Amino acid sequence: MRKTTESQLELKHRMLISTADLQELLSCGRSTTVKIGTEAGAKVQIGKRVLWNREKIQKYLNERS
Repeated sequence: MRKTTESQLELKHRMLISTADLQELLSCGRSTTVKIGTEAGAKVQIGKRVLWNREKIQKYLNERS
């Protein structure tokens, strides 16, 4: 399996982010990260790869707080 390349852009400039990047952004574990992303409707699946729409998650969290 080939490793995906890391983007040189900062997280705040990326439209889609990986689960690991989202964990770092939210400062929480994987299961909580997936739960928040799913509730926000931000999941984007490309083949087997799962990415998250950062803007949708940010909007979701702003509405909840």
